[in-house]
Amino acid sequence: MRTYIVYGTFGWLVVTGLLHFIVDVVAQYLRGARTPGLATSLYYGLNTSFAFGQVVFGLLCLWLAWRQPGFRGERMAVVLCLTAAAGWLAITLVFMEYWEPKLNAAVFAALVVASVLMS
Repeated sequence: MRTYIVYGTFGWLVVTGLLHFIVDVVAQYLRGARTPGLATSLYYGLNTSFAFGQVVFGLLCLWLAWRQPGFRGERMAVVLCLTAAAGWLAITLVFMEYWEPKLNAAVFAALVVASVLMS
């Protein structure tokens, strides 16, 4: 059961990161929702780096959990995951006005805590 929670945790991160990029960057760009300018570049850059950071971290952790099953119980891995979740929450609280990224980061942190409690 714990294996499924670990894979679900990092899978959640990958899926929500991809969806965040598709909705907040690709869809708005294709619709022409934002006028060209500095604020638009900053908006697209923030959301792109935020989403790709989640996707890359999630894929790396999925690969690591698959290749090295002992990784799942390591304290440093848990600390790194919780630090990443705290960083994403801080970015969303400071720079993003909508609630969906906040919820995604909070769910990721809750899943990391749940996987620790199951060990």
